[in-house]
Amino acid sequence: MFKGKWRVLAVALVSFLALTVLPVSVSAASLSDVPDAYADEVEYLIDQGIVTGYTDNTFKPKNKVTRKEAATMIGKALDLNGTKRSTSFPDVSKSLYASGYIQSAYEKGVISGYPDNTYKPDNNMTRGEMAYLIVNAFSLNAESGINYSDVPNNTSLETVIDKLSTAGIAEGYGDGTYHPKEAISREHFAVLVARAMNPDFNVDSQSEVIAEKVVSTGVLNVRSGPSTDYNKVGKLYEGNVVKIYKYQGSWAKIAYNGSTAWVHTDYIMEKRDENAPQLIAIDAGHGDHDGGASDNGLVEKDVNLAVARETRDYLKQFGLNVIMTRSDDTFLELNERVDYAVDRNADTFVSIHANASGSEYAEGVETYYSSAALSDRAYKSKKLAQFIQDRLVAAMGSKDRGVKEAPFRVIHATPLPSSLVELGFLTNDSDASKLGSSYYRDKAGKAIALGIRDYYTWKQSQ
Repeated sequence: MFKGKWRVLAVALVSFLALTVLPVSVSAASLSDVPDAYADEVEYLIDQGIVTGYTDNTFKPKNKVTRKEAATMIGKALDLNGTKRSTSFPDVSKSLYASGYIQSAYEKGVISGYPDNTYKPDNNMTRGEMAYLIVNAFSLNAESGINYSDVPNNTSLETVIDKLSTAGIAEGYGDGTYHPKEAISREHFAVLVARAMNPDFNVDSQSEVIAEKVVSTGVLNVRSGPSTDYNKVGKLYEGNVVKIYKYQGSWAKIAYNGSTAWVHTDYIMEKRDENAPQLIAIDAGHGDHDGGASDNGLVEKDVNLAVARETRDYLKQFGLNVIMTRSDDTFLELNERVDYAVDRNADTFVSIHANASGSEYAEGVETYYSSAALSDRAYKSKKLAQFIQDRLVAAMGSKDRGVKEAPFRVIHATPLPSSLVELGFLTNDSDASKLGSSYYRDKAGKAIALGIRDYYTWKQSQ
């Protein structure tokens, strides 16, 4: 039923637009001032013979629409009596071309005046007033709780704007506002008309969700367009779920505060199924030409890989799923290690290393986490590091150098709870003796696996 009314309204709206221009056969591309954001809608209306440009090949998108013009359009759309006559408003004379439509719409409850009983026919129609006008004219009743930061709560204005937004006819701005006091322009009329006539242009139709992802960084800036050149309109936080409408390069268009905005895809990741099996990524530091530290006849890359393999085997014995960024003497860049884990939907990341110092007296075990943001991930990373540290110190009988925070790339860049283990110092005789022993490598691998299991036990208790 409403589709027919919308089509009638569309004809009325464009009739007004057509009255304000001289008919010129054009395309949207030939009009010098058609905004790119609305070019498709304007082109559609031109193709339908609904709107034309001015003789100077402009569209004049910023021209405003007055209240008397709006009343005339709605009156024609509803087939109201447009005969000029006296009205209930002292500032609307009988001779005004819109007087009949204004009075008829008033009698039907479609429009209302101001508290001083005036209509102010020459005032520009605002976005808020247009919401009342369309909702009242077409009895739009569906609500979905859409609200905007600059629309007062629990008011009739909030209700009608919610209804208009729910119908897919209007939407807010990227910063979560609606601008209810802003005058309606020709470009916005064109958008309304296109949406009324062709549901492909409706907000809901344009905004088909193609994916859901989660924010993977502590704080993510939300912008009004797909570039850092656009203004920041808000922030999202780690773990927030985002609904994605489309991708443009390395940017994603998302639902935001009742409208749309943009975020960089580097800082969002796949939503993990909470019921999916746990998957731990074990990263053996260094590899191939990058040997890492070396002393006392030991090369770090070999120690790391040997302990990582033991950790993997024990995790499997504990019934946990595990992947390794490298399982042989190969080399990966730091970001490749992170990407390997993230792309395979790992939910925990542990990087294994051995230490070195300019002093032969430096010794012991230390485990790191990154507090890239005050976030749930940082908290979980610290817990993971502590569980591993406690198990390693006990198993190795080594000095406890504690759990520390540091922005090491592999644990700073990963969106997963993560830690980096320093097994001991190759430059210390005692530590090196242990790390060169298959017995202690086995104990270290088992301790790390037990620490990871402790972490999951704790996590499940939360």
